[in-house]
Order: sequence, then C-alpha cells, then structure tokens
Amino acid sequence: MTGTWISTRAWLLMLPLLVVMTAVIGWPLIDTVRLSFTDAKLIGTEGGFVGVDSYARMLTGSNFQRALITTTWFAVISVAAEMVLGVLAALLLNQKFRGRTALRALMILPWALPTVVNATLWRLIYNPEYGALNAGLTQIGILDSYRSWLGEPGTALAALIVADCWKNFPLVALIALAALQAVPRDINAASIVDGAGPFNRFRFVILPYLAGPLLVALVLRTIEAFKVFDIIWVMTRGGPANSTRTLSILVYQEAFSFQRAGSGASLALIVTLLVTILAVAYAALLRKAAGAS
Repeated sequence: MTGTWISTRAWLLMLPLLVVMTAVIGWPLIDTVRLSFTDAKLIGTEGGFVGVDSYARMLTGSNFQRALITTTWFAVISVAAEMVLGVLAALLLNQKFRGRTALRALMILPWALPTVVNATLWRLIYNPEYGALNAGLTQIGILDSYRSWLGEPGTALAALIVADCWKNFPLVALIALAALQAVPRDINAASIVDGAGPFNRFRFVILPYLAGPLLVALVLRTIEAFKVFDIIWVMTRGGPANSTRTLSILVYQEAFSFQRAGSGASLALIVTLLVTILAVAYAALLRKAAGAS
C-alpha cells in the first residue's frame, strides 16, 4: 500500500512537467507528422492528403542526396579533427607549466561563445576584401591575391569545418582533460621506469582511461554535427551553388523559403529519424563499452 502511494505521489509530482512537455514537444511533433502527409503550403490552404508521396519525393530527389553527402562529409571530418585536436590539447594542458590555469581558461572561450558570434567572427576572417586570413597568407607569400574562401564551392565547406572545429574542440579537450586527471600517477611512473616511450604510454596506459569519456564526446559531437544549421546559415546560407547545404539547411529552405510546409515536414521527420538512428547506435555502443569495462 505504501509503495502504491509513493508511486502515485511521484506521478502527481511529475504531472505538471508531463503536461508542459506534451504541450511543447508532443503536440508540435504530432502536427508535423500530420503535415508530412499533405501538400500544405506555409501560407494559404491546408492542402490535401498525399500519403507518402512527399517522403518518396524527398528521399529520391537529388537535393536530398547531395545534402546528405555534404552533411556526412561535414560531420565526419569536423568530428574527427575535433577529437584529435581535443586530445592533443588535453595532453598539453595536463602537463605542469607556468600559465597552465590561464591557458585552460582561455581554451574555454571559443566553446563558450554563442555560435552566431563565432560564425560572424569567422566570416570576417574569411572576408575576400579585408579578411585577416587573406592578409596573413599574402604577407607571408603563400597567396598572390585575396581569395573568396566562402564564395568558392571548392573551399567553402572546408572553411566551415575549420570554424566549427575551432568552436567545438575545447569541449572534447575538457572531457579528455577530466579523464586524464583519473589516470593513476603510479601507473604512469611505473611505465616510464619500465622504459615505455611516449607513444606506448599513451596507447597502453592513458588511452584505456580516455576511451569511455571520448566515446561520450564522440556521441555528442556527431549528433550535433549531423544536424548543424546555425553556423552554416550565418556564414554561407548553404551556398555557393548549394555546396554547403546540409540537411537542416534543406529543411529550412523547403519549409520556409519555398513555403512548402508539407514536404518540409516530411523532410524534417526524415532528418529526425536519421539522427535518432545515430543516437540509438551510439547508445548501444556506449552500453557495450560500459559492459566491457
């Protein structure tokens, strides 16, 4: 009887939160699902029922396929670079030297900056007329003339990846640095006495302690990179020639720029499903890693 009362009381305490979550998350999701089976416009008539035609058109369209490839490239390269840079920065900041505390504080700044501010900063750096990158490269003789880094399809995506890495690698570094604090000093000292070099110490002593936290960082950053929107929208709006148009940018354009609410809703649900699959796969990987440890 007591257990039943406690359970009922717990549900009553959670009821306000459940009502808010249903109103804020549940109803918009249900309405999005409803819209995805129609050809509704953003402004105007509700549109008629079209079944799964919008889904089929989105999945087989060249725009979706190209955006999926762009998103995958962006996520894979940026996350890989962030993981490497983050681990290297953590290894550096784990050493004892003067100014280490100040350097740790400074490293957090890129991650702490709002994404819009970060994107605007890098857009100024890449500016083809007065950008700092062009000025520096021409002064040291690497470039003969200024280039439009965000205006050329061959360099725009790479420029975005650099900006994204600069902002987000501190998160990986902080997670890795926290894990490095848990490495027992005696084990590390014993490996040095045994003659292990820096690479072998990192591989056999340090890496096992970093594996779990780095996997968590990998999960967080992969999901965030796959649904990236704000930094790309501020810097390129998906251009030039749609070379930086990711899935999230395509959803926005379909629903709001072209005002096709029905197909935009179906595309949004497709992206949600892809991100959910990623999250479930990573969750299973985390459980497997936790079980192995």
